[in-house]
Amino acid sequence: MTDDRPYVVDLTDRRALLSWQPAAAEVVAEAERLKEAALLDFGLTESAVASWLYAKCHHQLPTTAVPTAAVVASGDGSCLLLYNPEFFVGIGLEGVKFVLFHEARHLIQRHLHAEPELRDDPVHRLATEVTINHVAMVRLDRRELPELNGEPVGVHPREIYRAYRDDLAGQGLQSVEYREFVATDQSVYTELRRMRRPPVVHDCVHLDQSLEVPLDQETVDRITSSILLNSLLAARRGHRGAEQELRDLMERTVGSSERISRIWGQLGAGQLRGRTDATRRVEWWQRWLVDVLASRLSEGERLVYPKKRGALLAALGQPPLLSRRGPVRQRVLVVAYDTSGSMPTRVVDWLTELVGRIDGVVAHWLSFDGTVMPFRPGERVYGGGGTSFQVVADYVEGRTAGPGGLFAEDPDAVIVVTDGHAPPITPAEPDKWIWLITDGGDGSGDDWPEHHRPPMACHRVTTTGAVPR
Repeated sequence: MTDDRPYVVDLTDRRALLSWQPAAAEVVAEAERLKEAALLDFGLTESAVASWLYAKCHHQLPTTAVPTAAVVASGDGSCLLLYNPEFFVGIGLEGVKFVLFHEARHLIQRHLHAEPELRDDPVHRLATEVTINHVAMVRLDRRELPELNGEPVGVHPREIYRAYRDDLAGQGLQSVEYREFVATDQSVYTELRRMRRPPVVHDCVHLDQSLEVPLDQETVDRITSSILLNSLLAARRGHRGAEQELRDLMERTVGSSERISRIWGQLGAGQLRGRTDATRRVEWWQRWLVDVLASRLSEGERLVYPKKRGALLAALGQPPLLSRRGPVRQRVLVVAYDTSGSMPTRVVDWLTELVGRIDGVVAHWLSFDGTVMPFRPGERVYGGGGTSFQVVADYVEGRTAGPGGLFAEDPDAVIVVTDGHAPPITPAEPDKWIWLITDGGDGSGDDWPEHHRPPMACHRVTTTGAVPR
């Protein structure tokens, strides 16, 4: 990037980004392969946080409009991963893993750490680079930064520490040990400000400051909370890497401000640190469902003509532009209850209340055992026979008729509440199906949808014994 302007393409315009000085097709293909391989490694082993983050960056665009890589969290609620394909190919797979991990932590730690007045402070920006790269090097078991054309990319935390230590020694001041230095963003920031002349960030993996990459705080808050919640759920289900990663993140943040403590408290994350709030009940399945359902029922877009902007463009002699805004249509949700056995009333009541609070959604309620029986909330449901998930799929996908005839809608999401004990099925669109597995009368439930190929969204609903905290 040699242009002196802040940027020469709108970094939230996906079509413009894809066409901006595109790299050679073989370079783009290799960069995409490296990105996918890195994300697969994260999902299986090294970083539940990075894996979840990029699962939610639905737009991952190769573009030469950025020199390295960046996350764009724009005001329309979308989150994009932008990566320069030539840069990714140049640093190789291990380098790509480092950069993606760096991006994930940057987004999350900006949300958890920095107050608005700190974001423009170059010393604080350097502090975040130091802590993020320190964590990345530890978790990815690296001693050195990625290299591009034989030169290191990014800020090496130990080099910054050596410069800090030498500077303080020259002043006759005592420096802290490296571990204390890199403990938090604030610890690095505090110590760097003791230097006569703190270093200046010239090269940042996260972004080129001249690009003014959009980072809408509301979008950051929403996505980050979702990432942390899903990683907490993974930790509760036995993902050791997720637990270690979140424990480290909590130790670096809890107590640094009331706002940050409130974020962790709202997520019910105290158990990871060996402490829980005695008055707080965390219904994990409810939090999980709200998060997953939000992604399934995300708003569509419609084309509109922006009058004020259009008038200005017309006055300048430029052609009018259309903008995308607002929902295309009402979203359709199907909720199917397995009535072959005992269905907990509190689950039905809570789901009814939840769906009633979702704007722009038409809900269709079904009960089923061996057949499908539509009903309205508040009506008594009947059942007791054998269970078949296939009858639900056949009805929802319009192959068989119910009491009111064929189901003519195209659902955006299908929630199935069941103990899971029935032959598995493969719906036509598995990514739309959300399974809540109750523990049933014997305390067991079959969560086969999670192991299905492709896997479907699935979580266990605890309905017997103590409520999980």
